[in-house]
Amino acid sequence: MLLAEMPWPQVAALSRDTPVVIPTAALEQHGHHLPVFTDSMLVGEVTRRAEEALRDKVLMTPVMWLGNSEHHLDYPGTMSAAPRTYISLVADMVENFIAHGFKRIVIVNGHGGNTVPGQHALFEVRQRHRQRDDLLLLFAAYWALGAVPHEADPSIEQRVMQHACEWETAMMLALAPHLVGDYQATETVDPASPFAPAMRAWVTKDRSPPGHIGTPALATAEKGETLFKIFSADVIHLLERAINWSGRGWN
Repeated sequence: MLLAEMPWPQVAALSRDTPVVIPTAALEQHGHHLPVFTDSMLVGEVTRRAEEALRDKVLMTPVMWLGNSEHHLDYPGTMSAAPRTYISLVADMVENFIAHGFKRIVIVNGHGGNTVPGQHALFEVRQRHRQRDDLLLLFAAYWALGAVPHEADPSIEQRVMQHACEWETAMMLALAPHLVGDYQATETVDPASPFAPAMRAWVTKDRSPPGHIGTPALATAEKGETLFKIFSADVIHLLERAINWSGRGWN
């Protein structure tokens, strides 16, 4: 069910055990070859496929396209909500649905910079409702739900999500090839950190003057369709778990 297409009485008539799905993403630079709306388009397609499979079982909001993209602000076209602002934004969206009586709220994220503030937002909301045991608040990036794409297609070389990379470029080739620039001319930008496993604070220009990270030149539309199938299947499985949650407590 698509919230944007429903009148409010139809929403009011829903079971409050219906999972509400909020896709989150960004509007930010994606190198020289991908549009700034890439993250929003990709998570929009992943969640569109999930909603199509679970049509009457979940309530899907429009994509929240404004993300925490401070690390990309050196590149024109990027729009960002600062971390504290983003925490409040996500928390307010979740609180809206709690106020309407919904109890199962799932954020499906499509931008890595949203992860820390998005998870923090859910942590804050949960503390505000700490006496309740009937709330299920979930945050998950669509690419981080257990998928191993290279096992499905050995030609996929990338192992984890990067930025304007093989995966994202391939999915854009499958979804909107007319928006993809000359990705085959891009050079590899090594995603490795010499200080791993420690987390080093960074802005994108520290790692990549052109703005991409990884090897976009490896992308194909066929790989992109494989990735969409894998990632949407993972999201469907997560939402089915939310649908089947007992409604009380940890399990």
